[in-house]
Formats: sequence, structure tokens, C-alpha cells
Amino acid sequence: MHLRHLDLNLLKAFDALMDERSVTRAAARLSLTQPAVSGILNRLRDSFGDPLFVRTPRGITPTPRALALTGPVKRVLADIEQLLTPTDFDPASAAFTVSVAATDYALRAVVAPFIAALRPRAPGIRVAVRPMDEADMQARMERGELDLALLTPESAPPDLHSRRLFDESYVCVLRAGHPQGAGPLDLDSFCALDHAIVSLQGGGFSGATDAALAQLGRTRRVMVSVPSFVMLLDLIRSTDLAALVPRRLLTDLQGLQALEAPLPIPGFTKLLTWHPRTHDDPGHRWVRGVMAEVCGVGDTPG
Repeated sequence: MHLRHLDLNLLKAFDALMDERSVTRAAARLSLTQPAVSGILNRLRDSFGDPLFVRTPRGITPTPRALALTGPVKRVLADIEQLLTPTDFDPASAAFTVSVAATDYALRAVVAPFIAALRPRAPGIRVAVRPMDEADMQARMERGELDLALLTPESAPPDLHSRRLFDESYVCVLRAGHPQGAGPLDLDSFCALDHAIVSLQGGGFSGATDAALAQLGRTRRVMVSVPSFVMLLDLIRSTDLAALVPRRLLTDLQGLQALEAPLPIPGFTKLLTWHPRTHDDPGHRWVRGVMAEVCGVGDTPG
């Protein structure tokens, strides 16, 4: 018996021959020619070491060996079909871990509302939040250590799948009751304020706002740089410093007031990125859909 040469197509042909008891009808069912099915039958006979079917005036008749194989072959084909049929994903009963890499900004603007939306729908899905390290992010995804990353188009590796979540803009934030907060903020008043900024690498005292001011021949006084947007907002609440802050961070304005900046400041686009290894997984597709939903993106597949 040469079972190592037995493949799925041979089993499907055997099943058709058993059901139809005719090479001609089995060929039509399999969308093959009659000579092709005759050739498959010869391979089946060689694999099982038995004639399997003998010709009669009414077609073909199975041998005892073929009759004994009928049940097991149907079970094997049914099991394989079940394996190949996509299962419906049920968030309520799902149990796996999804890992997300995010900056301080993305943690507050995306990950926190994502987890809040995820918990009541999929209580068995765990979320592991990882620090953002763009240097080895793609390698971590390839090793299965990371599933999702929240990046900008400039930092997203081209080999990863991505989906645009939103475009972000900046607003000027002062503490509630700040003397400058009574009316619209003009350019002179803006430049006269003491400013704080976020420097993710630490120690930086200039950014996109300073580049925009330089194009107008103006400067501002940046007196404090911090590595965290959460710390920045706490700092603004307790001092007379001003800061340009992404709008999506201002879901809670308690102790703060927001004013439009007196000059256009370039914003940024936030992407959700993932590795091809999870692209077609129904659970991960659903998770990505929830994250897109909380960011205001429609329900197109992702």
C-alpha cells in the first residue's frame, strides 16, 4: 500500500466513484474527463493494493475493500472541509492576547478608548501594551511578539499592512483662568507666552511650531520640555505655561482652556499597522475593526 502517494484529490475521486457507481457520472461530478478519472482510479488501485471497483453492465461495483473504506474516507473529507471552512468569529467567547505598540500620545488618544470599547464585547481578549521602538518593530512583528503598532506614514515600514485612523491637528492649551485666555490669541500674544513642549527623545526645545514661526520670521520661548503628553497637560493645569497639544488629547478640559493657534501648525496622520501573518485572521480583523471604530473610521475591512 503506497499511501504516501495518496492525496486529497484521490480521496475525493474515490468518494465520487462510490456515490455514482459510474466513471462517467463521477467525471461529470468532479468536472474532469472520463480518461482522467480512469487514470485516478488506477492510482487508487495502486495506493490501496486492491481493484476497488469492477466493471459490470450497469457501471462499476465496489469490492469489499472499497466498501470498508467508504466510511473512513467520508469522515476524512468531512474533517478536511471543516478545517478549510472559515469559522464565524465570536468575540464574546474569544480568548487570545493582542499586543499593541504605541507612543504616549497614541496610548491616550487610541489605546485607552479602544480597551474601553473592547472589554464589554470581548472580555476574554487580553491586551498587552508595548513601548514603541521603531528600530526593531517589524522584527518583533515577524517573531509574533507584536501584533499592532500605531505609527505615522513616515515611520510605517512598507512591508506592513496599514489603515489610516485619522488626521490630527493642534490646539493651544492654557490653564483655566490664565490671563491670556480671555479672548482670541493673536501672534504677538502667542509668542510672548512661555511654552512647554513634548520631546519624545528628551531634552528638545523646538518642534513643528517653531519651524512654522521661523517661516514668519518669529520665535517663541520654550521653557520646558517633557517626554510625556500626560505630564504636559498636568503641567499646564498648574502653571502659566502654554502648549500646543493634539486635539484628541483634550477629551477632558477640566482645569484647562483651549484656544486656536494664531498660525497654521502642520498636523500628522495616525496609522494602524500590522504584519501579513495576522492579516486574514478573523479575530485580529475584528480587533482592528474595533480600534478603527473608536477612531471614527467606517466598518470597511482592515
